[in-house]
Amino acid sequence: MKYIFLVIFFCATVLEAQIIKKPQLQNKNAERDTLVIDKGGKDSVKIFKPTINDYLIQTQFSEKKIFDTVFTVDKSYQFSQFNNRDNFGKIQFANIGSGFQDLVFSVNKEQNLSLLPTNKSHFILGIDDVKYYDVKTPTTSFVYHNAMKQGAALNSTYTQNIGKNFNFAVEYMGLRSQGIYRRSLAASNNFVFSSHFNSKNGRYQFFTHYIHQNVNNEENGGLEDVSLFLGDDSRFNNRQNLSVNLTASDSRFSLRRYYFSQEFQFVNSEKYPFKLRHTLYHQANKYRFIESSTESYYTSSYVDDFDTYAYKFSKNLSNTVSLVFDKKTFKLDAGFRHQLINLGTDRELPTAVGVTIPTDNKENRLGAVGNLEIRLWDKVDLKSFLEYSNGKSFGNYIRSENLLKLEPIKGYILNAHVNFQSAIPSFNYLINPSFYQDFNYNFSNAQNQSITEIGGKINLKWFDSSVFANYFRIDNLAYFDTDFLPKQSAETMNISQIGGEATVKYRKFNLNTKLLFQSALSQKELFPMPSFVGRVNIFYQTKAFKNAAEIQSGIKVYYFSKFNSRDYFPVLNEFVLSNSGTSIGGQPIADAYFNMKVKRMMFFVEAQHFNTTFMKNKSFTAPNYPIYDFRLNLGIVWYIFH
Repeated sequence: MKYIFLVIFFCATVLEAQIIKKPQLQNKNAERDTLVIDKGGKDSVKIFKPTINDYLIQTQFSEKKIFDTVFTVDKSYQFSQFNNRDNFGKIQFANIGSGFQDLVFSVNKEQNLSLLPTNKSHFILGIDDVKYYDVKTPTTSFVYHNAMKQGAALNSTYTQNIGKNFNFAVEYMGLRSQGIYRRSLAASNNFVFSSHFNSKNGRYQFFTHYIHQNVNNEENGGLEDVSLFLGDDSRFNNRQNLSVNLTASDSRFSLRRYYFSQEFQFVNSEKYPFKLRHTLYHQANKYRFIESSTESYYTSSYVDDFDTYAYKFSKNLSNTVSLVFDKKTFKLDAGFRHQLINLGTDRELPTAVGVTIPTDNKENRLGAVGNLEIRLWDKVDLKSFLEYSNGKSFGNYIRSENLLKLEPIKGYILNAHVNFQSAIPSFNYLINPSFYQDFNYNFSNAQNQSITEIGGKINLKWFDSSVFANYFRIDNLAYFDTDFLPKQSAETMNISQIGGEATVKYRKFNLNTKLLFQSALSQKELFPMPSFVGRVNIFYQTKAFKNAAEIQSGIKVYYFSKFNSRDYFPVLNEFVLSNSGTSIGGQPIADAYFNMKVKRMMFFVEAQHFNTTFMKNKSFTAPNYPIYDFRLNLGIVWYIFH
């Protein structure tokens, strides 16, 4: 609650606009910023009226962009979701804030050298996700979503400049949703403070932020009897009447990060464009699984004299110094990094368990990092990133990202990438202290999991379309077996993906489609996935009320083919291989919606999964975990430029 009051306090402190120069990044066709509406004819004071071009947003050391308030089809996918992201390739659990199952294989770099359970990772903000601002006047934004049954999700941001060169922002997200099934309460929150400073002569700047994130959930273990859900007994149309497997279990994850990065240019000269960059941050991740009373669902026995809660953590203190050569067409950043990493728990397991887990596993890691960017003729953009580090406990870590953007013909853009990563599996695979006898492990002989990713995307002018393809080669794939224990594949896994997206327009009618086909060429039983994921959106968009508003109205259908899914295991918040061979998918999820924009406010109203009003809900996120029935979903986005 203290964060809510802090945000309200800042929002109430509205200061006068700062007069700053026109940003260099705007194109010639953009509307001018800081319009002069009175040149001071009556007195010596000029009166200015800011425009949208005065409100800019960026991530660290990136180009600034104008606040995106355009009412595009992308917004109907983004702001109709409680996490404000397009969740294509995922399937949501039956309550907002309860996570997703990934239907499409991808690499999440936030899990590298850290403790981050998969089902908690969908809400986490990484270093490159934190936003920094540059605004002419104090600015506030609100993003609201209604919850399942009781509660709401609200993301509020307040930012302002103090002088021309210093900005701060405060963001708070609070989510609480009861859910329509028993024991499915989600209660999460994020607090972010970010700031950016750039000196008058442009030779020094810093980015800093503090973030505290919590992702807390009741865990119900799925339905006790799925046949009651699929049956015709009207008593169970009230989902609270369906019994669940767990009645006293909770999972809690928290992340806290202090971050500071500064950059200093030695001499203000085009002839010697060298800068010194220093980055320091500390991040702590914590995961708990708690039972308020003993459960009878799992067959494993309890550990004697060990309270019914499990706790583990990871900490990372990182210090990087690098030298930057910065020209308009060529930028090189190379330096050294030291990390102090710690993985552990709060207490030792009893000897009778037979598994030894150290309360602290600290190591010092030394490594190097490098970034390269080349821009030629506004047609070629090459970006490369390389990081290497080494330590005794967690071995070698290598990550390389290489992105190439080409625009040989105006309107035809090729984005290609070749990425490689070799790292020990996510720390959630390495240790687990548990009050369940069989769920304790110390995966001390884990090998580096190596992932090679090759792919590309081509954007075409025709129908605003694009086609993409990806290929993954995974060696030593880490997974959880049917006994809920970590294992690694002895054979290579190969995955291919191909798809595309297009929008067809006829007057004010639009058809947007996105399709993805994928296949595991080997070891497919270790990462079950649907062979097809698709989305179709038919909508009508037009100005209304004498051009004072804009509306979108249509129907979206989301579909993925049937496949033998993994089980969800609440104790670890991970997906594990299943013995049951239960299939999910093969059922459409249809939403009807009416969206409207009035000035800087957007409304998103959706009848989600409305096809369950006339057909039986047979859609599942994972075995024993149905997705939600028909619900009326409301989203509101409001930008206030004071």
